Amino acid sequence: MSGNNAHLRVILLFASLLLFSGCGALLSGDVETDLKALKQGNYTLDPHHTTVLFKVSHLGVSQFVGRFNHASAELDYQPEDPAASQIRASVDMRSLDVNRPDFADTLKSCDWLCAERYPEARFESKGRARQSDNRLIFRGDLLFRGATRPAELYVTINGATTNRLTGDYLIGFEAELSFKRSDFGLDKYIPAVVDQVAIEVYAEFIRR
Repeated sequence: MSGNNAHLRVILLFASLLLFSGCGALLSGDVETDLKALKQGNYTLDPHHTTVLFKVSHLGVSQFVGRFNHASAELDYQPEDPAASQIRASVDMRSLDVNRPDFADTLKSCDWLCAERYPEARFESKGRARQSDNRLIFRGDLLFRGATRPAELYVTINGATTNRLTGDYLIGFEAELSFKRSDFGLDKYIPAVVDQVAIEVYAEFIRR
């Protein structure tokens, strides 16, 4: 009898796997990777599929990594000329998360981010982007700690598809931006904590 029960459990397990894999196939549509074939329009960031990380080298031996839990962005996408697209993005400095609330409070103080006084960091593109295959390089202005400096945002578009569960048309992308924190009046502990800060974004845009 126990052998029959074990056999039945194996059958149910395989049936469950087939069911879930079938559901996954139903939810995912075809993925379009040609930038000129993507749909034109205004896109906003999907907060449920967004990760914003920062990285800074510490003592020359490791990368200190944290994240911001609240961000927003808009993309005005022009498929006939992707380089004519425009992007705007902002991050809530108060949403800093480094897995240690006490240290997060230290970093949000005015010794570092001064998050209460300057709660928003923002990038806004200016003019035409440069295009290389599926990558768009946006020149623009970066606002951080109350100062504005020129910066470049590297956006790699992974492709677009329709979420069949919600009906949303979305674009998946990754973005990178780096800057010298000393350019924004944040020069504490250089070079033990290096000057260069890297920002990485992994997210999806939803077409409005």
